[in-house]
Amino acid sequence: MLIGTFEDWKRAYEEGADPAQLLEQQRQACKADDTAWISIATAEQLQAQTTALKALETTVGRAQLPLFGIPFAAKDNIDVAGFQTTAACPTFAHDALQDAVAVQRLKQAGAIVLGKTNLDQFATGLVGTRSPYGVVPNPFDATLISGGSSSGSASVVARGLVPFALSTDTAGSGRVPAAFNQIVGLKPTPGAVPSTGLVPACRTLDCIGVLALNVADSAAVMAIMEGVDAGDSYSQARPFVAAHQPLAQLRVGVHDAPKLSADYDVAFNAFMDGLKQQTAQVNPLSFATLFEVANLLYYGPWVAERVVGARSIYETHPEALLPVIRQVLDVHERFNAADTFAAQYHLQDLKVQAEKIWQHVDVLCVPSAPRHPSIAEAQADPIAVNSEMGTYTNFVNLLGWSAIAIPASQLPSGLPFGITLIAPAWREPDLIRWAQQLHDQAILPAGVTGIAPKVDALLPSWHVPVQGPTIELAVVGAHLSGMPLNHELLACGARLQQATHTAAHYRLYALQGTVPAKPGLARCDNGAAIAVEVWEVPLANLGHFVAGVPAPLGIGNVQLEDGRVVKGFICEGFALQQAQDITAHGGWRAYCMQR
Repeated sequence: MLIGTFEDWKRAYEEGADPAQLLEQQRQACKADDTAWISIATAEQLQAQTTALKALETTVGRAQLPLFGIPFAAKDNIDVAGFQTTAACPTFAHDALQDAVAVQRLKQAGAIVLGKTNLDQFATGLVGTRSPYGVVPNPFDATLISGGSSSGSASVVARGLVPFALSTDTAGSGRVPAAFNQIVGLKPTPGAVPSTGLVPACRTLDCIGVLALNVADSAAVMAIMEGVDAGDSYSQARPFVAAHQPLAQLRVGVHDAPKLSADYDVAFNAFMDGLKQQTAQVNPLSFATLFEVANLLYYGPWVAERVVGARSIYETHPEALLPVIRQVLDVHERFNAADTFAAQYHLQDLKVQAEKIWQHVDVLCVPSAPRHPSIAEAQADPIAVNSEMGTYTNFVNLLGWSAIAIPASQLPSGLPFGITLIAPAWREPDLIRWAQQLHDQAILPAGVTGIAPKVDALLPSWHVPVQGPTIELAVVGAHLSGMPLNHELLACGARLQQATHTAAHYRLYALQGTVPAKPGLARCDNGAAIAVEVWEVPLANLGHFVAGVPAPLGIGNVQLEDGRVVKGFICEGFALQQAQDITAHGGWRAYCMQR
C-alpha cells in the first residue's frame, strides 16, 4: 500500500511501479468492514480500469495524463459506471450505467476509482452518523464525529487509503469533515463543476468538491473537473475575475462575536494573531445577514428541494429513510408555493446586503465548525448538533460564494482545528494561493498519515483552474497530445476535454510539404470516423491561436460522433488534390506510428 500525495504516486510510477500491481495492493488495503466504504472496487472492476488506463496512455501519452494511475474515492451519491449508487439508502440503490461527468473527466486524466464512500443519508447532515451503513468514526478519536455528510470520503483520505476523494457540499458537507480530519476541502462556486450524475440534495445549491491531503492536489483535481456540461443546465463557464491579490494586501473579515468552544476559541484567536501579521487588515464584521441567509436553508422552503432528490423513496417507501432524515424532510410540509417565492424574494434582498461585505473585505476567515462533538452527542440530539455544525458553512452556497477549508493547528488534546476561507464567486484560484501559503505555515501532517507537508512557494500553472469562458476545439493532427504543435494549445491555457471521433463522414489526408507534417480533414459522402481530441480553449486566447494557423488549414465546424458540432481544423480543397488519403488509418496518430 502506498500512502502519499500526487507527487508520491507519480514518483512511484516514474521509478517503474506497475499501475495494475500497485493499485491492486491499494485495493486490498481497503477492508469491507470499514464503515467509511459502502463499496470497494472488485478485482475485475479495477482490472477493467487499469486496462482502460493503458489504452489511454497509448492514445495520448502519459505526459498528458496529470492523474495517471492515481486512485480516488467517490462519495456514494455520485455515479460511477459499474458501481451501485446508494446515497446511503439500500432501498434507493441502483446500478450506475455511466460515470458522473466529474468522474468521467477525472478518468480521462488517468485517475482510478477505488470505491464509493459512506455519507449521511441523501447527503442530509453534517455529522457522519446518519447512515444505515454505519457511523464513520473520527480517525483521531473514534468517540468523536468525522463530520458529514462526506464522512467516508474524508476518512479514507485522512488515513491515506486514497490521496483524494470527491465530496459534495450543499451546506458544509465537504468543509466540516475536512476540518475534523485535518485535510483540505475545496468547495467551488455553485455551477463550476457539473452535477450531471449526482443524486441531488438541493440541486440549485449542490457543489461537487474535493477532499485532499494538500491544497495543490485539491486544486489539480478541481481544474480537471470544472467546466460547462450540456447535461447540467446549472453548470457555468468560469468568467474573468479581478487580478490576484497577494496575502499581504488582503483585507480579512472575521465574525465580531464568535461562539466557539473554549479550545476552539483559543485556537482561532491564535490563528488570527498570526494572520494579522501577514495581511493588510483584519476587520470584525456582523454576521447577522449571513446567519439570516443560513436560516433559510434548513428552516425555510429549501427543505422541499431536498424532498425532490429523495422523492422516489420519501413518497413510496418512507420507512426506508432513517427517522432523523424523515424528520428533516417533513419540514417541507410547513411551506406552500407562495412561501417559496416569498423566501426567494427575501434571499435576494439578503444577497444584496451580503455582497456589500466585499466592499470592505476581500476574504472571510471563519472556524470551519464551532466545536467538535462526540458521536454520542450527535445521536442524542441529532437536529441541534447538526445545525450547530453548519454555523459558518450554511450560508455560503445560498450566496453563490466559493470556499476552502484547511488545517490550521492542533489543539492541546491532539485533535485538529481548521479554518475556512470564503470568497465571492469564482475566486477559487485566489483561495488556492492564499490557502496554500497558510497551510504550509501550519506544518501539520495530512490527516493521520504522518505525511509531512511539502512547502511549495508557487503552484504549477496547471493546478489553477482555467480562467474565463472557453470554446470547444477539435484537433486532428499536429496539435494532438504529444504531437509537435501541442505546445501551442497548452500555451493558450487550453485543457484536454476528451479523445473521441468525428461523425462517420470525413476523410483524412496527409498534406505535402508541411513542416511539421500535418493532415487535412474534409467532409464527404463516403467518409469514416476519424480520431480527434476536443480541447477547451479560453475564448480570450482563441483569436491569437487562430491567427497562427497556416494555410491551407483553417478553423471551421466539425461534427463529432455524438452529433455535437464544434469548432475544428478543416482544410481547403485545393491542397487535397495532391495529398495522400490516409482515412484507412483512422487518425493522424495511427498513421504516424505506421510511417
